[in-house]
Amino acid sequence: MKRYYKLDEWKIIEEEFVPDRNKMAESIFSIGNGQMGQRANFEESYSGESMQGSYVAGIYYPDKTRVGWWKNGYPEYFAKVLNAANWIGINITIENEELDLAKCEILSFKRVLNMKEGYLERIFTARLNNGNEIKVAAKRFISLVKQEVAAIKYSVTPLNFSGKIIFCPYIDADIENEDSNYDEKFWKEVDKKTYNREAYIIARTRKTKFHVATGMYFNITQEHVSVDFKTKKIEKKKYVANSSTVECQQGQETVLYKYVANLSSENHEKGKLLKNTKKTTRDASKIGFEILLHEHIKAWAEKWKESDIVIEGDLAAQQGIRFNIFQMNQTYTGEDPRLNIGPKGFTGEKYGGSTYWDTEAYCVPFYLSTADSNVARNLLKYRHNHLQKAIKNAEKLGFTNNAALYPMVTMNGEECHNEWEITFEEIHRNGAIAYAIYNYINYTGDNDYLHEYGLEVLLGISRFWAQRVHYSEEKKQYVMLGVTGPNEYENNVNNNWYTNYIARWTMKYTIEAIGFVKDKNKEAFNKIVNKWDFNERKETSDWKDKILKMYLPENKEKGIFLQQDGYLDKEQILVADIDNSMKPLNQKWSWDRILRSPFIKQADVLQGLYFFEDDFTKDTVEKNFDYYEKRTVHESSLSPCIHSIIASDLGKRKMAYDFYLQTARLDLDDYNHEADEGCHITSMAGTWMAIVEGFGGMRVKNNQLHFSPYLPGKWTSFAFKIRFRGHLLAINISKKTIEIKNSFNKAITLVVNNNEVEVAANQTIKTS
Repeated sequence: MKRYYKLDEWKIIEEEFVPDRNKMAESIFSIGNGQMGQRANFEESYSGESMQGSYVAGIYYPDKTRVGWWKNGYPEYFAKVLNAANWIGINITIENEELDLAKCEILSFKRVLNMKEGYLERIFTARLNNGNEIKVAAKRFISLVKQEVAAIKYSVTPLNFSGKIIFCPYIDADIENEDSNYDEKFWKEVDKKTYNREAYIIARTRKTKFHVATGMYFNITQEHVSVDFKTKKIEKKKYVANSSTVECQQGQETVLYKYVANLSSENHEKGKLLKNTKKTTRDASKIGFEILLHEHIKAWAEKWKESDIVIEGDLAAQQGIRFNIFQMNQTYTGEDPRLNIGPKGFTGEKYGGSTYWDTEAYCVPFYLSTADSNVARNLLKYRHNHLQKAIKNAEKLGFTNNAALYPMVTMNGEECHNEWEITFEEIHRNGAIAYAIYNYINYTGDNDYLHEYGLEVLLGISRFWAQRVHYSEEKKQYVMLGVTGPNEYENNVNNNWYTNYIARWTMKYTIEAIGFVKDKNKEAFNKIVNKWDFNERKETSDWKDKILKMYLPENKEKGIFLQQDGYLDKEQILVADIDNSMKPLNQKWSWDRILRSPFIKQADVLQGLYFFEDDFTKDTVEKNFDYYEKRTVHESSLSPCIHSIIASDLGKRKMAYDFYLQTARLDLDDYNHEADEGCHITSMAGTWMAIVEGFGGMRVKNNQLHFSPYLPGKWTSFAFKIRFRGHLLAINISKKTIEIKNSFNKAITLVVNNNEVEVAANQTIKTS
């Protein structure tokens, strides 16, 4: 696999500018803070290939679904996070020639993402067509402390001339989404104001009528002294700018500081947006770039203190995991239960920025262990807040009695996925949401969540499963027809093993949850019964019958669970039989050919074995792993991490490491040739899982943390930190010892390699 960026433990470094890779780099070097994000577009003009991307959390547009026909229950729109106002822009004109790296000679170029301190830096020298040579140094960050503020330091140094340079910082709200279905523009101007050294624009989205106000304030210095300059105010349609001409001497650095605020009507009254944006922008300028940056760096230090993973002996692996953790921490911070995690986060437009089942299956474990429990709790509350809409989604498909079908893709709880085989059939997403409730409670011990929120969601989902199956007279069992499992290279199949299994498990867990709430909080239970018209005896009796008689396809001769009915009817060729020129299949084969093949996009049966490993013997897991892995092309970003974890558990250490490296460097090395569309944010949590659950062997059983670690590949040690029920534990695994530090004022008992060990309060132990 080709390495595009220099290996470094804390930085992503690009040492030359390659226009053909620019869109990929724009994704990789993206920055954000949970409330807004920005692709690594250039501040100055660039006429080459680029995808402008500035995003504000929670702001979306219901783009009309493009289909040639309509079906009952079909979503009317596809929700997408919008490309918002371009706030980074600073046009530079040197002696009447515009600076544009697509039109001048680049003498040197370096772009650096500093993950430890959370900022993007770019330094280049260029020769313009008029012969003038300049050096540019640009640094920008989006504040973790003041989450509506960003700042840019942009310096220009003439190298072989003295003359006039025009600086023109601007805000452009006349932008578009690259993925717009009908080449529509989604923003309308509401108001704009331009003053000396500052400008503001308010735009609203069509249909949804979200308002976003973007403001800027700037100043210019030479030799650390403010320059007395005049500005020319520029106002166009959805565009505001200030143009300033500055006399620059050869070898003298001229620095423009640009302070930006993005405020939305999600957090401010529309009538106060302009006033509040002015105050936020001006306050940021008074604090100054260096102090804002210092506060931001301190905030990143706190995040790294609890979420960092340290790997010794493998720089590629170290860089990969830190890149993944960095992106996770800047995508979602957990304060707002209205927000969730899009598969591309703030790095691109693909998948619309909407919420998928990825959050529950992959992201929840990361936040459970690396952040306050309220962060994961808010991810779960997001689904509870959308329960009524999940019920409406199910009603559209003919379900009754408050059965809930959560959407495959959503921004506000409504289904907005526009492919029928996913919208109607990939219903296993319901199971992932139920599993996340179990996973959260099992990890945190927060049993109150059940009566406060969780049981209501479980009831709705179990009611859905109970209606979605039916009794087969031929099989004398309950079956589930017309589904799509996690393997999206199979559509409209009958009895997908994973879907049937997680449906059965959900009903079983819901019955357990009912018993728990009924026993611990009778008053809360009675309220839930009355609110949802729940007939406990009748409904649980029905569920028990379906749990007992659920059909789960298997082939006893091979010792495997069948991915679905008829899977063995396919021609059983293996991935090793495919010529490399035919990969990836989703870019080289027709959909018809893919559907008829045995090839698997991602873990399907194995997803179930990962979730419910305690239900199966190791021999059963190994037989299924050996069979299905040979048929899996891993063309989903969610696939390698699950395979890595299972391979670790089975002792297949080289395979586990190879899968880890693939998921850790999926975007950095562009494994799937699609990094230009944005980074695979939700699968990045799976990278963390591959280390902590795979190599570290971490599990929660009987309210205790268990570890069964090993050192992969050429690693000489690795270390990670875990939050668990108030404790903060630092785990360091080396060749001979396992060191555990308990940074809490209470002792904790752990199970390490099947042996109980106690770690006293604020103490460190070593074991093997």
